[in-house]
Amino acid sequence: MQFAPTKLAGVIEITPRVFEDERGYFFESYNINLFKEQGITEDFLQDNQSFSRKGVIRGLHFQREPFAQGKLVRVIRGAVLDVVVDIRPGSPTFGQHESFLLTEENQKMVYLPAGFAHGFSTLEDAVFSYKCTNVYHKASEGGILYNDPVLAIDWQVAEPIVSEKDLELPGFDTFTVKP
Repeated sequence: MQFAPTKLAGVIEITPRVFEDERGYFFESYNINLFKEQGITEDFLQDNQSFSRKGVIRGLHFQREPFAQGKLVRVIRGAVLDVVVDIRPGSPTFGQHESFLLTEENQKMVYLPAGFAHGFSTLEDAVFSYKCTNVYHKASEGGILYNDPVLAIDWQVAEPIVSEKDLELPGFDTFTVKP
């Protein structure tokens, strides 16, 4: 498994070793010892999976303390543009984002610690999986409007399909991680 740091401190792009033959493929998507060697020591407490049709944008979501979540995300089927935004007050990259192409073919994963907003757009129908370091807590959820001009994220989707809930999220200029 290859662990590559990104421009956002703490966010890591992970490329597993995939073993393929005429039967198909096999790879480890998580190994506690390899992750600990890379400084990823949190326990994962909840696994989530979603299916989204091509053109869907989900996010940008996060949870406030004490239920803030780190995530290990990957695509099982299809392709997504995964987006991570630094929302850590005082961070030198506060308000910056990074995008990652996660596909069924490349099998890449992204680890993001607590302190980041997360979202994705589906470039084709996709099954998306993520492990979380904390359980979901409705009262702690927060978000940022996906098309906020301050963030200027290129979601690579011409006519996005976005939930009513996500369309009502505040813009980044009014953003705060405090309740």
